[in-house]
Amino acid sequence: MKVLIALVASSEHLSGVSRHAINVVRCLLSRAEVTEVHVAVAPWQTAAVRSTLDCTDPRLHLHEVPVTRGAIGRNAWYYFRLPRLARKLNADIVHLAYPAPLRRGACPCPTVVTLHDLYPYDIPANFGFPKMLFNRLFLQQCLRSADTIACVSDSTLQRLDMIVPRQVVQKASKIFNCVDPGPAMSAASPIPGWSDEPFVLCVAQHRRNKNILFAIRVFRRLLFEGLLLGTAKLVIVGIEGPETERIHQFIRESGLAPHIILLRGIDDAELAWCYGHCEFLLAPSLVEGFGLPIVEAMLHHTRVVCSDIAAFREVGGSYCYYAALEPNGEDAFVKAVQRARASFKFRESAVERFSSPRIAEAYIGMYTRLSQARAAGSSSNLVHSLERGRP
Repeated sequence: MKVLIALVASSEHLSGVSRHAINVVRCLLSRAEVTEVHVAVAPWQTAAVRSTLDCTDPRLHLHEVPVTRGAIGRNAWYYFRLPRLARKLNADIVHLAYPAPLRRGACPCPTVVTLHDLYPYDIPANFGFPKMLFNRLFLQQCLRSADTIACVSDSTLQRLDMIVPRQVVQKASKIFNCVDPGPAMSAASPIPGWSDEPFVLCVAQHRRNKNILFAIRVFRRLLFEGLLLGTAKLVIVGIEGPETERIHQFIRESGLAPHIILLRGIDDAELAWCYGHCEFLLAPSLVEGFGLPIVEAMLHHTRVVCSDIAAFREVGGSYCYYAALEPNGEDAFVKAVQRARASFKFRESAVERFSSPRIAEAYIGMYTRLSQARAAGSSSNLVHSLERGRP
């Protein structure tokens, strides 16, 4: 089986989407049925992806594709050039790492798209107007055109059911993001000038749904109420986005600049160091499709204080300390932090369901059913063979 993973995206640094794609590649390479894995990236992504993937496996091929920077260039590449690349490589499956314009019937093989969330509908402030209208258009177009949709959680699958027609939902099933223990923890701190001060960790791209300004306000309350040492830091790990300027402005106006560290582009070993040394992970998201930092924190036996939203409940279970964002969100988070610090003891968590063997099995099953349906002359047979809600 030859699989082409399409990962042409805007950021040169690793994001949740690119880490998802890299983990899918690792899963596929663990299976003997997979003879080739081709990963298509933009030129500005190559260094980050190459440094994260183990490129020693002869079945793995990284393709730096010709694409111009900007949304128009990326979308045009998916619509016009991705089918050509699939034909050139004689791919058996094309897997889009996230929804992008897809020309129905143009690919010579079945197509899969991973659906992480429904942000264009659930939090249009992530994109602004009128961009959110185009994002909705491209999302709908891709979901209708793909042969099947892999939702990263039941939360995303259920939300999809409210937004698209029934015939589109019938093409969807749940396959969790793969989250395995990463490389050994870095021996050195990635925090500039760190000298053993306690710190709270927030892993979040600078987007509205991540609620970073709220996280800073909660941190300020913890400082002012003496629940954290006066030397404590808030370390925010994530790439820039639409909220970046507002975050910088808030930090300046709040007087918290000495206490807040913004990091981006750190590698997995350095991120593991952050999980291993922080006081707790703070995740006050308004809405999520999965919750990758939650699962990573669980793998590192880290306390987690997070918003009480469906996706976090689904992946975090009884491990996390939840707080409602309304009506008195700051108070609720302060109390949740107090509970976490007073009562947390490491508990076994259901992280095995996110492991590479489980996720690899699910994807191989999906790809095989797609290929068999295509060989039989009708991908519509897949609708009745996909089992919803697995693994």
